[in-house]
Amino acid sequence: MNRQLIQIEGFVILALGTYLYFSQGYSWVVFLLLLFAPDVFMLGYAFNKKIGAYLYNAAHTFITPLLLVAAGLAFSTGFLIMIGLIWLVHIGMDRMFGYGLKYETDFKDTHIQRL
Repeated sequence: MNRQLIQIEGFVILALGTYLYFSQGYSWVVFLLLLFAPDVFMLGYAFNKKIGAYLYNAAHTFITPLLLVAAGLAFSTGFLIMIGLIWLVHIGMDRMFGYGLKYETDFKDTHIQRL
């Protein structure tokens, strides 16, 4: 049941973030180019599992993209809002598909399920 709730939450974030992004008239091209950018942090696994999990999780929590959106709203900076929304959509998409935050034991061990 917890896994399903996280996946539903992910879908809601994905749908809402996508709606907000395109309702502002932001670019499809930029959206598609940056949608998978947070997965670059997976390269930390080239060093070891601990560093990999830390970097991956840092890029897959809602804190930074929400701060970007908040800063963009506070300072009327569309670029920050755009990047923050794409990042939120990415995280929502990951969670919807069952990809969660990583444990240090293995890349496949997540807070949602074992992949």
